Amino acid sequence: MKPTLLILAAGMASRYGSMKQTEGFGPNGETIMDYSIYDAIRAGFGKIVFVIRKDFADAFEQVFEQKLQGKVETKYVYQSLDSMVGDFAVPETRKKPWGTAHAVLCAKEVINEPFAVINADDFYGRDAFEKAAIFLQSACNPELHAIIGYDLSKTLSPNGTVSRGVCEVNEQQELVSITERTNIYAEGESIVYEDTAGKHEVPYHSSVSMNFWCFDDSIFYLTKKMFAQFLNSFGQEEKSEFFIPLVADTYIKDELGAIKVIPTSSLWFGVTYKEDAPGVQASIDALIQSGQYPASLWGE
Repeated sequence: MKPTLLILAAGMASRYGSMKQTEGFGPNGETIMDYSIYDAIRAGFGKIVFVIRKDFADAFEQVFEQKLQGKVETKYVYQSLDSMVGDFAVPETRKKPWGTAHAVLCAKEVINEPFAVINADDFYGRDAFEKAAIFLQSACNPELHAIIGYDLSKTLSPNGTVSRGVCEVNEQQELVSITERTNIYAEGESIVYEDTAGKHEVPYHSSVSMNFWCFDDSIFYLTKKMFAQFLNSFGQEEKSEFFIPLVADTYIKDELGAIKVIPTSSLWFGVTYKEDAPGVQASIDALIQSGQYPASLWGE
């Protein structure tokens, strides 16, 4: 059975200032998602599921349906405040959906096979998709999931600080924990982060999560159970968020199984800030020049 790629594209893009998910960066207007989808198809993925906001569903279909028709199966699911909440009464002051794990849960009814999860606005690279596909097709099961680990030094932005999930990995290359670090930046030959206690150094080649997960579809059961608990505990808070690492942490600590950390040689890049856009375009141009991608991604 071919694995599925789940793309989280419902974010409001508040720091970027526009609907970056459908902005063109390639020579023919290709989005970052186009490159992820292209890499996924050639790695052996059989279905693409987009998690989007219903109010820009038309824009998404206009961008993707024509180019992907006949190449891969596509599905669309909507993340909204009332998705998957059951009888919970959403507070009127709440404006933003419930986070990345909630976005994954919104796809529960359309995924019945091993699947990968990525962000819409991150470029992950061919090697990452190939390794994810191999794992999903040969090793993934209810007691073994995975995360693609990126080298921290290759995931920074020259235009501002970033937030990264720094992975603690054991000798078996299994995830022990993810610690969210904010305000990370390069300082000379070091990488540091700042918090209320001051400035701290992070190991230069730390393995970090860029939200590229590989799950057996049994993860939906745990996610649904935890989301109900999350709403009960934090649902009245205006900005509380239910993140994928919370599910992963519970999975590990409750000894339900292991999460393998799969290192990748791929270079990550993304558009955290609007100023990152020219660098993204230059990086894509360089990959095309080196022959890793065709100039016209879909042969149009």
